Amino acid sequence: MKNLLRKIILDNKELQQKESEAQQTEIDDPATPDSRRAFLKKTALGGISLTTLMGLSIEDTVAQTTAKVSRASAPSDLKITDMRCVTVDNGTSFTNARNVIIRVDTNQGIYGLGEVRDGADKRYALFLKSRILGQNPCNVEMIFKIIKQHGGHGRKGGGVSAVEMAMWDLLGKVYNVPVWQLLGGKYRDKIRLYAYVPAHNSSAMDVEKFKADCRVRMEDQGFTWLKMHPGVHAYYKEPGAIVNSKYVIGFNEPNLDDYLSYQNTRHGLSAIQITDRGLDILSKYVGTIRDTIGYDIPLSGDHFGHFDLNNCIRVANALEKYRLASMEDFVPWDCTEQLKLITDSINSPTITGEDIYLKEEFKKLCDVHAVDIVHPDMGTAGGILETKKIGDYAEESDMGMKMHFAGTPVSFMANVHCAAATQNVLALEVPNQVVDNAWWPKLVNMIGKQPLYTKGFANVPLDAPGLGVELNDDEVKRHLHAEDKTYFAPTPEWNEKRSHDRLWS
Repeated sequence: MKNLLRKIILDNKELQQKESEAQQTEIDDPATPDSRRAFLKKTALGGISLTTLMGLSIEDTVAQTTAKVSRASAPSDLKITDMRCVTVDNGTSFTNARNVIIRVDTNQGIYGLGEVRDGADKRYALFLKSRILGQNPCNVEMIFKIIKQHGGHGRKGGGVSAVEMAMWDLLGKVYNVPVWQLLGGKYRDKIRLYAYVPAHNSSAMDVEKFKADCRVRMEDQGFTWLKMHPGVHAYYKEPGAIVNSKYVIGFNEPNLDDYLSYQNTRHGLSAIQITDRGLDILSKYVGTIRDTIGYDIPLSGDHFGHFDLNNCIRVANALEKYRLASMEDFVPWDCTEQLKLITDSINSPTITGEDIYLKEEFKKLCDVHAVDIVHPDMGTAGGILETKKIGDYAEESDMGMKMHFAGTPVSFMANVHCAAATQNVLALEVPNQVVDNAWWPKLVNMIGKQPLYTKGFANVPLDAPGLGVELNDDEVKRHLHAEDKTYFAPTPEWNEKRSHDRLWS
C-alpha cells in the first residue's frame, strides 16, 4: 500500500505543479474578478500538497486524497451564528418589487446566501433565525424539517425556502463543490430560459414596434421560449367582449386590499363570462404574437383571467390553433378536480404550481394528472432539494417541470443548480425586470469563469463552490428598497425562541 501511494504521489506531482501554475496565473491576471481571486487564494492556502502526504499515516493519506473539504473549514464543528438580510428593489409590480436576500453566518467565517420569495416579507425568514442558531448547516435536511412547519403556500413559503437555499450554499462552500454535485450530479451544462414577450399595450398594440422588440428578444438576447399574458384586460374595453365586468368590484380599478375585489375572488366565483366577440378579439391578439415570433419557438400563456372552468375551456379551444406550449393557472392550484377536467377537455398543455408549498400537494396533482406540467417556484416550494423532489416525482408520472422565478441572481442560481440536477426540467423563467435591466446581472460577482447566462441559456457553474455567486455590495446598495435602506444590519431581536414548536404531544 505504501509503495502504491508513493507511486500515485510521484505520478501526480507533475500534474499538481501544472494546476498550481495555472491557478497562480489566474490570480495574477488583472482581469480576474476580486471574488474569484479570493476564492482561488483560499483554496490554494486551504489545500494540502501531495508531497506532504508522504509524512502522513495510511488513514490520513486516504482521507486527504479522497476528500474535497476546504481546509479553511472543519465541517463537524460548524455552527450557525447569525442571520441578516437586505431588501432589493427589483421590479414594478406588487409582487416582484421586493426581493429579500438573507445571509446565514457561521463560527468559521463561511456564510451562505438565500432569497425569500419575491414580494414576501423578510420576517418570514427572520422568524426562523432562533430555530437554526447553533445548528450545523451541513445537516441540511434536518434543519429543513425543523423549520418547514413555519412555511406555507404562496409567499409564506419564502422564509423556509430562503434558509434552505443558504444551507446548500454553505454546504457547497464547505466541501468546495457546486450545489448540483451535492444533489447527485448534473444532466446538463446549460439551462434553457423562457422570457416574456416585450412589454406592449395589449389593447392598442403598435405591431411594428412589437415585431422589432421581439427580434431583439429572440435574435439579440437569444431566447428560444417566450411567454405572454392573454388575459381579459387585453380586450375587456371592447363593447360586447365580456359579460358582467361593470358589476364586479375592482375589475376596472384593481384593489388588492379589498377582500371582495376581482383580484381576490377565486376564479369560479367572479361570474365573469367571455362572449364570442371577446374570443375573436383574443384570438387575433394571440395570433399577432404567434405570427411575429413564428412557430419554431414555444409560446406559453399566463394570467388568462378570473372566470370559471367553462370559460377556461372556451378560451383554450379558441386558442388551440396557435399551439401554446402551456396554459397556466386557469383556476387556482388547489382545484384539483377542475384542473383535471380542463386538462382532459382541451388539447393544449396545462400547468400550475408557483404558489404550492412542499411536494405533497404536487403529488396530488401528479397522481391524477390534473395538469400536464408542474411549475414550482423554488422560493415557495421549500427550496432546492424540495423542488428537485417535486421534479423527480413528476418525472415518474411522465410530466415535465418548468420553474417559476422572479427574483435576484441569488435565487436564480439556486434554480440553475436544481435544474441542472433534475432530468425533466423544460425551462426556467426570467421575467422582464431581469432581461430588460442591464444592472440585474451586476448584483452578483460570479466566482467561476462563466457569466450568469448567455443568449437565452443559464450557465451551470463548473468551477465554483456553493451557488457560485457572491454579492456585488456596491451594486446591491444602489438598488435597496425604499422600505429598508440598511445593509445586512444586525438582527438580535430575532435570536430568542419564544414558542414550543412540536406539532404532536
